Amino acid sequence: MLSDIAIAQQAKLRPIMEVATELELTPDEIELYGKYKAKVDLSVMKRLEDRPNGKLIYTTAITATPAGEGKTCTTIGLTQALGKLGKNVIACIREPSLGPTFGVKGGAAGGGYAQVVPMEDINLHFTGDIHAVSTAHNLLAALLDNHIAQGNELNIDPKRIVFRRVMDMNDRQLRNIVVGLGGLGDGYVREAGFDISVASEIMAILCLADDLQDLKERVGKILVAYTYDRKPIYAKDLNAQGALAVIMKDAIKPNLVQTLEGQPAFVHGGPFANIAHGNNSIIATNMALKLADYVVTEGGFAADLGAEKFFDIVHGYSGLKPDVAVIVASVRALNMHGGVAREDVAQTNLEALQKGLANLDKHVENVKKFGVPIVVAINQFPTDAPEELELVKSHCEELGVHYAVSQVVAKGGEGGIEFAETVLKVLDNEPAQFKPLYDWEQPIKTKLEILAKEIYGADGVVYAPKAERSIRDLTKLGYGNLPVCVAKTQHSISDNPNLKGAPRGWTLTISDVRPSLGAGFLVCLAGDIMTMPGLPKKPAAENVDIDADGNITGLF
Repeated sequence: MLSDIAIAQQAKLRPIMEVATELELTPDEIELYGKYKAKVDLSVMKRLEDRPNGKLIYTTAITATPAGEGKTCTTIGLTQALGKLGKNVIACIREPSLGPTFGVKGGAAGGGYAQVVPMEDINLHFTGDIHAVSTAHNLLAALLDNHIAQGNELNIDPKRIVFRRVMDMNDRQLRNIVVGLGGLGDGYVREAGFDISVASEIMAILCLADDLQDLKERVGKILVAYTYDRKPIYAKDLNAQGALAVIMKDAIKPNLVQTLEGQPAFVHGGPFANIAHGNNSIIATNMALKLADYVVTEGGFAADLGAEKFFDIVHGYSGLKPDVAVIVASVRALNMHGGVAREDVAQTNLEALQKGLANLDKHVENVKKFGVPIVVAINQFPTDAPEELELVKSHCEELGVHYAVSQVVAKGGEGGIEFAETVLKVLDNEPAQFKPLYDWEQPIKTKLEILAKEIYGADGVVYAPKAERSIRDLTKLGYGNLPVCVAKTQHSISDNPNLKGAPRGWTLTISDVRPSLGAGFLVCLAGDIMTMPGLPKKPAAENVDIDADGNITGLF
């Protein structure tokens, strides 16, 4: 099969105005970014406020492995398959970060014949949303340092600054740095550091805000530092919220593109699910639910990360409730969870596959706890043996969950017809009984204990001294009633990336708790997770090139 970028470059795209017109969007509601991309004005929500919502299909997956699960391509392929069945459907996914694009992952617009296009634009600068997030974030950091350098009227303690800078690239050299070196005019010397832009609190705010005014209010609540007498300083104390909202005025509008088969797709917001809340914007999803009968969205990584954060955080701020959850699994990935090395995942090994199914079992168990019906999508690879697929199917029957084999990567929407019909059957016959896992009013440690035991399968939680201090201080300030956003490895249900399957007999370690008060949650760092990734030994960037005619190669 052709590479993803070759498939995307051969596709015949519809003018985006044609896609918008079929959604009954007016020309005044569309802002074109060339022929095939557009932003949609938020006034649409006012016009359609009385229209009933469509059905929400939430896509998640088993724990990530290098062998591949195929969550994004399954999300897009399901959208294409529903389109082939004549359904009015929209996909809602996140924007790719340049860090993974040039790092280890490559592109993130789907794969094979299940992609959103224009693929190169989406994977690169797109409409500039992530750049806007980076600029707004770093403006706030600059205003903070400038305030101290210009007299420090707020009495800010430079050693108690909690707001770091960001950039949209994997750069381990910037995790921990010293700034302000030089002469008197170069600021003051202090320790600092960078996170990746998609971990920015402003990115989280973009995805959780209802509108521009809500975004401005949330930005003003960002905790940036403490004074010498330990009083909190917020962005609004620096009079920063107006300028930051101005920078974000276009980024808050959803981006409209299309699948390879012409169905509409909103690609908006980009928080990682391992170090942030991992779901596309509430605005895009709500808009899609007004415009379509079916909306297919996804959360980052597995059900213990993106899905849990949607159910426990996004739902609380939006009221969004999935009508059905799709859990994506592949034989190759299940083999790795059964102990098979990456280079051997294509070899038939029923014993390892049986062992690896424990990971699927745990994610099915987790999603059931939220009262959402489940369809397991078995993402078929060319190397899958018939007996391997039969083992996964029979196991799903034993679990009592619906399932379907998906061939959307190789065949596009046509390869997902059976899958789509299964999802429609569940939507028609099994109403969701959705409920969050915990009450926000519970103490911080209680919420973390619930997640550790119920979702991750841990025996309990231990807290580093820094985390203990943070929990104590945040509770004293009155923020103990916020939901918790656990930042942990995506490679395991546990906080140890080397533990595959469904590990038991371990304890979750919380190293720190960082306030994201504007976003409205507390980021709890687990294990050795880092908020600024590094590049691998051979970055994907080394394979990317462009010729004299502007044709891009090597981008996944």
